[in-house]
Amino acid sequence: MTNPLAEGDVVGVVLAGGLGRRIGGAKATVALDGRPLISYPLDAVWTAVGNAVIVAKADTELPDLAGTSVWVEPEEPRHPLAGIVHALGLAEGRPVVVCAGDMPLITPETIAAIARADPGSSPAVVASTQGELQPLLACFQPAALPRLAEALRGDPEVALRDAVGSLHPVLFEVEDPELVFNVNSPDDLLQAAALLDRRRRTTSRR
Repeated sequence: MTNPLAEGDVVGVVLAGGLGRRIGGAKATVALDGRPLISYPLDAVWTAVGNAVIVAKADTELPDLAGTSVWVEPEEPRHPLAGIVHALGLAEGRPVVVCAGDMPLITPETIAAIARADPGSSPAVVASTQGELQPLLACFQPAALPRLAEALRGDPEVALRDAVGSLHPVLFEVEDPELVFNVNSPDDLLQAAALLDRRRRTTSRR
């Protein structure tokens, strides 16, 4: 899964720096229907924008994903905003479309639509569902970097929704809330497996 990034490309990023305590740790490696959890959003990002990197901590346990680059973010703070800031800093002035590594039902079509959406004068396009901001599915322009970095420096425990919301992003409404379903616990993993199975059965009947 390697592809040189051309100048001007959107950089596809899967965030995987969390500890995953509620699921027993090493969340990226947890098996969902015989595959590592992180492989689902990683494949979706790759398909959507033609490239994908993982942003994680040095001690993040990852499955064997041959050919996938890993950008190692600073050890502290442990905050998803740190991964977003780090990705923007390494993107060499390119927009960054980010997706959480625990979002197995996200589709390439949704990611591509967010990456292509016109941000207007805002530095970000962010998914929302039923009026609720989903900051771990978003496309950030380079201009977001100093503002997000400052928010993180000012308060390393700042709420992600507050930090991203302060950008006054363009909202991209995701009609199906299942697409942004996060796996945080063993029960979530079971629910995700059921949702994936239902999706496969629905697709096979078409």
